[in-house]
Amino acid sequence: MINYLWLVPVLPLLGFLILTFWGKKMSKKTIPFVGAGSVGLAALLTIIIGVQFLLSPPEGNFFNQKLWTWMSVGGMSPSIAFHLDALSLVFIFVITFVGFLIHVYSSEYMLGDEGFARFMSFMNLFVSSMLILILADNLALMYLGWEGVGLCSFLLIGFWYKDSANAAAARKAFIVTRIGDTAMALGLFMLIVNFNTLNIQEILHTAPSQWSVGSSTAVWVAFLLLGGAVGKSAQLPLQTWLPDAMAGPSPVSALIHAATMVTAGVYLIARNHVLFELAPIAMHAIAIIGAATLLMAGFAAVVQSDIKRVLAYSTISQIGYMFLALGLGAWAAGIFHFMIHAFFKALLFLGAGAVIHALHHEQNMFKMGGLRKELPIVFWTFLAGSAALAALPLVTAGFYSKDAILWYAWSSVNGNIYLWAASFFGAFITSIYTFRMVFITFWGKMKTHVHTHLGNAMQVPLIILAVLSLLAGFIETPHSLGHITIFADLLSPVLPEVQLNHGGEYTEIILQIVTALTGFIGIFIAWHFWYKKPALVYNFKQTSLGTFLHGFWLRGWDFDRFYDGLFVQPFIRLSQINKDDIVDQLNIGIANLVNWLHNVLKKTQNGNIRWYATGLAIGLILTLTIVLFL
Repeated sequence: MINYLWLVPVLPLLGFLILTFWGKKMSKKTIPFVGAGSVGLAALLTIIIGVQFLLSPPEGNFFNQKLWTWMSVGGMSPSIAFHLDALSLVFIFVITFVGFLIHVYSSEYMLGDEGFARFMSFMNLFVSSMLILILADNLALMYLGWEGVGLCSFLLIGFWYKDSANAAAARKAFIVTRIGDTAMALGLFMLIVNFNTLNIQEILHTAPSQWSVGSSTAVWVAFLLLGGAVGKSAQLPLQTWLPDAMAGPSPVSALIHAATMVTAGVYLIARNHVLFELAPIAMHAIAIIGAATLLMAGFAAVVQSDIKRVLAYSTISQIGYMFLALGLGAWAAGIFHFMIHAFFKALLFLGAGAVIHALHHEQNMFKMGGLRKELPIVFWTFLAGSAALAALPLVTAGFYSKDAILWYAWSSVNGNIYLWAASFFGAFITSIYTFRMVFITFWGKMKTHVHTHLGNAMQVPLIILAVLSLLAGFIETPHSLGHITIFADLLSPVLPEVQLNHGGEYTEIILQIVTALTGFIGIFIAWHFWYKKPALVYNFKQTSLGTFLHGFWLRGWDFDRFYDGLFVQPFIRLSQINKDDIVDQLNIGIANLVNWLHNVLKKTQNGNIRWYATGLAIGLILTLTIVLFL
C-alpha cells in the first residue's frame, strides 16, 4: 500500500476539482460526501500506510516516490516526488485525520450557507496543499504547497467577503505572511547557489561537510528560513495576522490553527534541523522568539472578550512553545506538542463554533454564560480540551507534551533558567485565560438563549477529539511517570535526541509538582476573579493602570498600531505624493487621447442617412485612388 502514497494528497485535490466544476449542480447532501469523503479516504489510506510503515519499515526508515521530473533548469531537476519518514508520517496523519473530523463537522455547520460547495472545495484544496508541503522531497515542491496554503488561507479567511472586515482580514493575512515567504524564497536561492539542488535529503547530507558550524552562509540561510517559519506560524514579529483571521468560519479557524498553515513553520524548521544546527545563533533566536511569543500572546488572551480571539492568541502562544522546543534542540518534544495541540485546539475551535452556532453567531463570551446545562456535550468536550490546553497533570495529553518542553528548557544544553521561567510563567497564564474562558462561557447566568441544538455531525468529532486530548499523551511520559518513549523512538531515525546538561529524576519531579500547583492556582484565580467576584476585575479596569493594560493587551500589544505608523501610513503618503508622476501622466495622456478620438468619431454617428452615404462615397473614392496610384 505504501506505493499508493501519491493518492494521499491527490484525493483531496480531486475532491477540490469535482466541487469546483460541478459543486453548484450537486445537492447539499452530496457535497459533504465529496468534500469530507475525499479527505476521509486520504485519512484511511494514511492509517493503512502508517501501519505498514511501522510494522515493516522500508530500508533506511524512509520511502521515496518519484512521479515525474517537474522541470530541468541549469543542471537542476526538481521532481514531483514524495518523501515519507516518521516525521512526515506524523504530520500527514494529523492533517488527514483531524482535517476529516473538521470536514464532517463542517457538513452540518456550513450546510445552510449559500457558498457551501465553494467552502468545501477550498477546504479540500487547503488539505491537499498542506499534504504536498509535508510530503515534498524537495524545497521547490514544498514551496508550491507553502504558497498553496497561503492562497487557501486568503480564500477561507475572506470566505464571507461581502463583509469588508472579512476581506480586510484575508488581505492582511496574505500580505503579512508574504514577508516571511519572501525571506524563505531568498533562503532557497542561497541553497541553490551553494548546492545546485533543492532536494532536502541531499542538502542535509552535504551541508555539514560544506559548511562549518557557525559559518556566515549557514547563519544567513537559517535566518531566512526562520523568517518564512515565523510568518506562517504567526510568531513575533509577524503574529498580527492570526487574531484577525478569526473572520473566517469556525471550521476554517480549526483547520488553520490545528492541522494546517500555522504548523507549517514548525515542520520547516524540524525538517531542515541540520541546517539550523549548523547555525547555533539561529537556534538561540528560535528559542527566544518562542519564549517571547508565548508570553506576549498569553497576556493578550487574558483580556479578550471574543471566544475565538482567545483561542487565536492561545494558538500563537502554543506555537511559541513548539518554537522554544525546536530552539532547545528538543525536536521530538516540539513535534509531540504539535500533535497533541492539534487535537485539543481543533476541539476547542470546533467547540467554540458549536457555541457560536447555537447562539445564532454570538461570539462575545460576556453575552453567553450558563451553557453547561443547555449544551452538555459541548461543555464536557470543551472542558476536556481546556484541561489539555491548561496542561492539567496526569489526566490530560497536554500535560505530557508541555511538561517535556518545560523540562528541557531547564535541563538541556541550550536551556537556561530564563527560558524555563518564561515557559513556566506562560503555563501559569495559560491556565488563567483558559479557565477564564470556561467560567465566563459555561457558568453564571445565561445571557443569550440557545437557538439551535447540534446534530451528530457536529457532536461526534467533538467527542473523538476530546478522547484524544485526554489519552493521546500516554505514548510519551517523563522519567517520573514510567518513562514511556514510543513517540520519541518513532522519530529517532529522523530527528536527533536532545542533549541534556544537568537534571535528574528528583529535580524533574519537583519542577512537575511546582508547575502542576501553579496550574491549579491559575484555575483558582480564573474562578475567583471572573466567576466568584467579577467586580474585582471591573474595579481594577477602572483604574488608570487597569485601563492601560486592558487596552494595550486587547489590541495585541499595539503591534498593528506600530506597524501602521511605521510602514502603512508612510507608504500611503508616498503613494499620494507619487500619484501624478510622469508614468501616471503618460497613462492619463493616452487615456485622454483615446477619449478625444472617441468623441470625434462619435460625431459621425448622428443617425443621418445622407451623412452615412457621403461617408461611404468618400471612403470608396479614397480606396480606388489608393489602388490606382499606389
